[in-house]
Amino acid sequence: MKKIGVVLTSLLLVAGLVTGCGSTAPTTTPAPTSGSGTEQSADVKAIKDRGVLKVGVKVDVPKFGYKDPKTGKIEGFEIDLANVIAKKIGIEKVEPAAVTAKTRGPLLDSGDVDLVIATFTVTEDRKKSYNFSDAYFTDGVRLLVKKSAGFTSLKDLNGKKIGVAQSATSKKAIEEQAAKVGAKVSFLEFATYPEIKAALDSGRVDCFSVDGSILFGYLDDSTVILADSFSPQDYGVASKLGKDGLAKLVNVTIAELKKSGELDKMIQKWGLK
Repeated sequence: MKKIGVVLTSLLLVAGLVTGCGSTAPTTTPAPTSGSGTEQSADVKAIKDRGVLKVGVKVDVPKFGYKDPKTGKIEGFEIDLANVIAKKIGIEKVEPAAVTAKTRGPLLDSGDVDLVIATFTVTEDRKKSYNFSDAYFTDGVRLLVKKSAGFTSLKDLNGKKIGVAQSATSKKAIEEQAAKVGAKVSFLEFATYPEIKAALDSGRVDCFSVDGSILFGYLDDSTVILADSFSPQDYGVASKLGKDGLAKLVNVTIAELKKSGELDKMIQKWGLK
């Protein structure tokens, strides 16, 4: 009987230990989050730790990104958007870097900028090289000409020379539309928009073509923007391939701005709508 009692006592002790172990709840560690409340990725964390978001912006496009020659300050709709994205990351400082249509891609490739917010049109071909956000603004290619020339449409530019920006989508869009209306045009490419406007003023080109909202910044008493508008251009925020966490955060930010109506308010603030 003593042996049986010992065995029973041992079994009860083992059962108690097993029950005690089974009642211990597993400990879970919450996933780290950024200051914005979204899941943090290594690429976003690196920017937050640095304390500054480096953004490629235009400095020659009034209302989008323009450097005031008097103050040296860069202002515009796209600058405001960069500031909102920085706050979403959890930082206050944005370091703008001047880009052109030709340099914005290489600056992303080299890592000199984290994002490009510079009237960068989203195309299927460009998506092979960069991450693009959903569109934050949509425009169309238009034509700025001298009033004295008497042009009324693209068809009137048959045999004429059109000034466009290097590496921009405007040239292809015009070529396709010109073929549809039976006009043969030639092109001169320039690094900056002020150079194209100067070429139009001096007579080196007969037309300055780019997205309409950009052209409105160069409209003056001697010029007119024709009614033609073609090839819708969706502007997206570009980031380097592989920086998927950053691309996701940007897209979430734009979606939130659209849903809240803040994006429309930003567009209206700069007279773009």
